[in-house]
Formats: sequence, structure tokens, C-alpha cells
Amino acid sequence: MMSHKQSITDAVRAHYAAIASKRASCCGPDTCCGDGAVTDMTTGYRPEELGKIPEGANLNLGCGNPTALADLRPGEVVIDLGSGAGIDCFLAAERVGPEGRVIGIDMTEEMIAQARANGRRGNFQNVEFRHGQIEAMPVADNTADVIISNCVINLAPDKEQVFREMFRVLKPGGRFIVSDIVTRGQIPDARRRDMEAWAGCIAGALPKEAYLAIVQAVGFTELDIRAEVEYDYQRSADFALMSLTLAARKPAA
Repeated sequence: MMSHKQSITDAVRAHYAAIASKRASCCGPDTCCGDGAVTDMTTGYRPEELGKIPEGANLNLGCGNPTALADLRPGEVVIDLGSGAGIDCFLAAERVGPEGRVIGIDMTEEMIAQARANGRRGNFQNVEFRHGQIEAMPVADNTADVIISNCVINLAPDKEQVFREMFRVLKPGGRFIVSDIVTRGQIPDARRRDMEAWAGCIAGALPKEAYLAIVQAVGFTELDIRAEVEYDYQRSADFALMSLTLAARKPAA
């Protein structure tokens, strides 16, 4: 019998494969970016940034702009979790320069193919895309100076394992900055079992306090909330979906 975690993974993969194939959108009547929530999920990107990336790299899938807040430096190695069609990888590549390197990881083959095609069109020599899951990254230990991610970790059924993998692949003293969906209050259990809601960035969202507790339990320090936005979608006195941009660091020793 297929496990619940595998059912989630398969549903998320199918949803984003359809987006990559231009057969669907991330936004719909039952997602966090529909019905009066955030109608343009790229508002965190400046027009001049979007003008530098290949056409087709921006699929409107994010909930923030972690790359802009990551203080990327020339020569750094950056990993982007759930890289999609490559938007954040290409923006990071501009900042780390030719002496730096960017690795995008995505579990959806259709997204990887689209990102690689976008990279060729933009002649990005310092970007590569690897097919794999963020709970088991195809990356060696102590590889990255920085990890970024935009509205992806909430889609993973085992978020603690994602952060453990992030800790593993970061160099000592390395840092991450991620934008993700969290909640104020609890999502009902029935909602958490809804596969469409998982793919729509709702059912997998953890309460903010639980999310931060996982990050600390894994061993990250210097947690810093860089941005926080509460959405109107399904908001009530005891519940809201929120975009959280969080930075933290792996201890140097």
C-alpha cells in the first residue's frame, strides 16, 4: 500500500509537472494564491531583476524573494531547493559571478528540463540543475555557502529531514534564507489529508512556531525573520496563512 508521504510526493510532483508543461497554474480556487489572497506572487521581484532572466524562467510560484535578501557574494556556492524553471538560480548566478556556482534541485523532471533550456538560452555557465528530492539532496556534504528556497519546503512531507539535509550540505558557518508558507493557528486534520491542498501550498504548511522549532532542533542558530506577510485567504481570528522569509546559520564549529 502506498504511504501517505508517497501520496503527497506524487501529488505534488504531478501538479508541478503540469505547470511545467503549461497545463496548469499554481493559482486556483483552492490555493493560497487564489480568491483574494496574493494574486501576483512575484511582487517580491523588482522589474529590473525579472528583465535579466530568460523568458519562461518565472512561473509565478514563489511567496517572496529570498535571493534579494541573501547577501550573496562573488565566488559563493548556492543551492536552490525546488528550483522550478530557474528564476532564483539565475538571479543568484548574477550575484555570485563567474567564479561562483549555483545548483538548482527539483524533483520534477519537466521542471528540470525547462530550467536547463532556460539556462542555455540565457548562457548561464555557472548554473546547473540536478534532479532529486530535497529530503535526499544529490549534493555532497559541506558543499554550499548559501541555501535559498522559495515556497517549496511546505510541500515536503518531512520538513525536519529537509532541514537536516540543508545542515549536511552547508559548509560550517554557511547560511540559508528561505521564503515559505507557514500558518497562524492549526490547519484541520481533514485539510491536511487533501492532496490538492498539499500541492496548493496549504495543507503542508506548519504553524510558525513549529517551523522555527524544527530549524532550531536540527542545529541552526542565529534565526532571523526577514519578512512576514499574513494573507487574506481563509483568514479568521484563529487562523491565517503567512509568507515567512527566514534566515539562519550552521555553526562554524
